[in-house]
Amino acid sequence: MSGLAPSNVVIIHPDLGIGGAERLIIDVALALQNRGHRVTIYTSHCDETHCFEEARDGTLDIRVRGDTLFPAHVFGRLHILMASLRQLHLTLSLLMELGSRGESTAKDKAVPAEEDQDDIFIVDQLPACVPILKTFSQPRKSRRQRILFYCHFPDQLLARRNEGSSFLRLAKTVYRFPFDWFEGWAMSASDRVVANSNFSRGVVRSVFGSEKLGDVEVVYPCVDTDPGAATPAKEPEEALWPGKKILLSINRFERKKDMGLAVHAYNGLGAEKRNGTRLVIAGGYDNRVQENVQYHQELDDLAKGLGLRTATTKSVVSALSIPDDIDVLFLLSVPTTFKNILLAQSRLLLYTPINEHFGIVPVEAMRAGLPVLASNTGGPLETIVEGETGWLRDAHAVDEWTAVMDQVLYGMTQTEVDRMAAAGKARVEREFSLTAMGDRLEEEISTMLLAERRPFHGWQQVLVTLALLGSFLAVAIALLLRKA
Repeated sequence: MSGLAPSNVVIIHPDLGIGGAERLIIDVALALQNRGHRVTIYTSHCDETHCFEEARDGTLDIRVRGDTLFPAHVFGRLHILMASLRQLHLTLSLLMELGSRGESTAKDKAVPAEEDQDDIFIVDQLPACVPILKTFSQPRKSRRQRILFYCHFPDQLLARRNEGSSFLRLAKTVYRFPFDWFEGWAMSASDRVVANSNFSRGVVRSVFGSEKLGDVEVVYPCVDTDPGAATPAKEPEEALWPGKKILLSINRFERKKDMGLAVHAYNGLGAEKRNGTRLVIAGGYDNRVQENVQYHQELDDLAKGLGLRTATTKSVVSALSIPDDIDVLFLLSVPTTFKNILLAQSRLLLYTPINEHFGIVPVEAMRAGLPVLASNTGGPLETIVEGETGWLRDAHAVDEWTAVMDQVLYGMTQTEVDRMAAAGKARVEREFSLTAMGDRLEEEISTMLLAERRPFHGWQQVLVTLALLGSFLAVAIALLLRKA
């Protein structure tokens, strides 16, 4: 335990929807709020119909700013530019509010407690606002101010650069150049950088270098292991689909998540062994995101092309009433409560992404006592213990995935199932609980506060970036007008 005194914590996150990054930031807020810190989350978008319960039920202080000047994209493109502009808009709004709060506090002699607390900014995913905060957010006279950047993965490695014609690929390269440079420069303005796994830390160091970012430590994401938040018990009389053994895949509907692997591996069981089973593919789905819509359709077409019967539902009621002969069920953006029931009543979680930066879903599954089959790359190498809490297999070896499914469905005794369930729960409690995450966060914040603020120089470099960006925007606008 760090013994960190209560602080004012401001968290900045781009879009507070439903996904692993969003779950992480909610848990960061909960972990710190539970320890007496005053936590506020600022975001550019939060739809109450498409967010986690804590973001809409008053558990957390959520403030939506920076969503009125710039759209999320322009004709399905320029996502990173628009996200950066939206975050800068949010940051200006935040700075104005902090300035107003400071003036009010100075006038109100009855509220000295907040004035005596340190100010901690936690920024994740997008570092565009960090130099602005470092330069223009002035520490109050009596306390300290620091900026922590939580890096999930370098954005420049997530960008798709090899799609489309040669001209389009060249345009993407030119477009991305200033943003790729800006990412590392902006991150270097933070006082401390942490990553979500050893895998991500290694990638961050190789891309940006240790000299620019300093010591990058790891703070694992978590799940709430409080008994009140635990998944419901497996009770046959409450089975979602009586007589069905459920194989479960949970991810956002994005191509990089490779849920098609689950469909192919399930098909490999053959008609006889699929009898009495069902593959459920559930995950984050947003009608605003074209890829979500397209990839769901691609997965549905894939399953039907293999001769599997499919159904798609968007509500719990419709999911419970699907015909018995449905092999593959797609559930779009299921509520947390229903997701927990799925985890409790399934036989195996299929976690298909390759080189996933961390992957919170396997941890959620282990908390529920559900074994996990995952790709033997990235974050799952740090969360899953082979043969103890699950299995790690080559994502390109579909037959190996089918073999594990077969083993879980027909080759394991109840004693083996119970042993694996207990091992998974114990590992989560030890390494990935809300308490463990809170401990690590407070350690990193304490270390950051004890050190001097990291000096930040280089605003003159921004002029070069803006010049390049302006040139590209001029070309992009000209092309768009020409198409129109």
